[in-house]
Amino acid sequence: MELGLKGKVAVVTGGSKGIGFATALLLASEGAEVTIVAREEESLRSAAARIEEQTGKAVLAISADVSKREEAARVIGETVGKFGSVHILVNNAGTSAASRFDQVPDEAWTADLDLKLLGAVQFSREALPHMRKAGGGAIVNVTAIGGKTPGASSLPTSVSRAAGLALTKAMSKDLAAEGIRVNAVCIGLIRSAQIERMWQAKAPELSWEEFAADPRHGIPLGRIGNAQEAANVIGFLVSDAASFVTGTAVNIDGGISAVL
Repeated sequence: MELGLKGKVAVVTGGSKGIGFATALLLASEGAEVTIVAREEESLRSAAARIEEQTGKAVLAISADVSKREEAARVIGETVGKFGSVHILVNNAGTSAASRFDQVPDEAWTADLDLKLLGAVQFSREALPHMRKAGGGAIVNVTAIGGKTPGASSLPTSVSRAAGLALTKAMSKDLAAEGIRVNAVCIGLIRSAQIERMWQAKAPELSWEEFAADPRHGIPLGRIGNAQEAANVIGFLVSDAASFVTGTAVNIDGGISAVL
């Protein structure tokens, strides 16, 4: 399927590792010009080098704190200065912060909302003028299935993720008439540094394949997913192939979620 991404300009936050890196790699391989954003400069340099090696395309790697509005303006400004526009934004930056309600201090609430919710708000707001000038665009907010089905001891992250889903739906309605589509993906168990730490803590005697397929995870498809599988869905949502898709939230969870 032709995704129609050649010549498009994409910004991927949290783009140095995991789902963000896999998404940036996919977009570059499809012909897009890509900016990746993360805090750690060493990880960024490594990610940029790997993408160039595998696709032949040089990416723009920018170290920035996604939670700060002035940083969003700088990243979008440097991207436009380098590539001329912004057509695609993947708001992927985030961490997992999960505790009981009565164990979450005020500063943890603020930090989580600043990163996961306001970061997406700020980057989207900065990218919008360029998408409007280009005649349209696509935004994907990367959230988690906990935003739909929050569990015990899942705070503050499940609240931030739920807010991200509301943001996605409201933005999609506000921006559809301008040809700007806004969707979300809700991530379940996908291989990451965090999941690998869980593997080493709980079952170091197992190989990754054995751990990923452990039925105790309760995943109907029978295994933990990988970052490429998430990137494939994100790549579709930002592409011309999804031209009539906006305001939706796709679960990428192997079927484990109890909700649509």
